Amino acid sequence: MADTETTETAAPEVANAPVIVRARARYVRSSARKARLVCDHIRGKSVPEARALLLHSPRDVSVAWSKLLESAVANAEHNNGLVGEDLVIVSVFADEGPTLKRFRPRAMGRATKILKRTSHLSISLGTGE
Repeated sequence: MADTETTETAAPEVANAPVIVRARARYVRSSARKARLVCDHIRGKSVPEARALLLHSPRDVSVAWSKLLESAVANAEHNNGLVGEDLVIVSVFADEGPTLKRFRPRAMGRATKILKRTSHLSISLGTGE
């Protein structure tokens, strides 16, 4: 499906600084434009609310967003000891990935381009403080 890469950021040495946890899914086989339509719905929401929105979203890319959200929650719970239900989506965005270029044969010896677009999805979760 897609390569999933996860990273986490430890809290600075400040006592009450909010912890930010990040996750990325790269080379997802959906255009960034379609992925942005879904990510605009979950921006700023809590994790349970975002799960519900993604579960009932009619777009296919919402499955990739759900997997990425669960990966980020697992990173927060395992690496930072946070409670997944208390997290809030701080930032979420979809960037363009490389485009696979293919050709389709057409009438009278011609060919037309087919552009198979990909995207890189990123999500950041915070403690909401």
